[in-house]
Amino acid sequence: MSMRIRMSALTALAVAALGAGTVLTAPVAGAVPKAAVPKFLSASQLPPHPSSSWTAGPVTEGFPEELGFCVSTEGVLDYDYRHRTFRTDLDATAVQLTVVTGTAGQAKALAKHYDDLIRTCAERAEAASPDVEAEGRDYGKLAVEEGARVRGVHTETSWGANDISLLSVGRDGRTVTVVQWGQMGDFKSAPVSAFKKTTTTAVNKLY
Repeated sequence: MSMRIRMSALTALAVAALGAGTVLTAPVAGAVPKAAVPKFLSASQLPPHPSSSWTAGPVTEGFPEELGFCVSTEGVLDYDYRHRTFRTDLDATAVQLTVVTGTAGQAKALAKHYDDLIRTCAERAEAASPDVEAEGRDYGKLAVEEGARVRGVHTETSWGANDISLLSVGRDGRTVTVVQWGQMGDFKSAPVSAFKKTTTTAVNKLY
């Protein structure tokens, strides 16, 4: 069973628990010029899986539902969203979102907004349901372009679901990227060093 399916109940809980937050508006976004379209991670640039290779899906318009567990479009309007999902033959999944804003200032505010959502994700998940125990960890900043930050979120439910996610937010100019990796397990099974490398690559590929 994929992590996306296993965590659907938690996704709904976390989204329901989101506050209004800061509204980050932008001008109505038209098509991004071809030269400005950010590049995405390839399957080979994700943390290696010990027993299965990664498969990358196509780059798709819109906001990925796979990020709904911690990150959503709540309070964010009119940006250009693109995403790419990744999977293994076993339980690991990943997704990358890129958001092209109107200015570097808007991108800076959006990156902080997304990082705040990830930072408070575990707390919001627990507040939404007594059946959920969650813990978040801060793995620090990365010195790449305008910066990136990596965090981890572990969730365990009363019905036995036990999942670990690594999430990062990075920025280059007016573009923001969010990367999420996840599988069954806890913090001990999280490939933090490899995920930091993946995040650095993702931010460097934005332009």
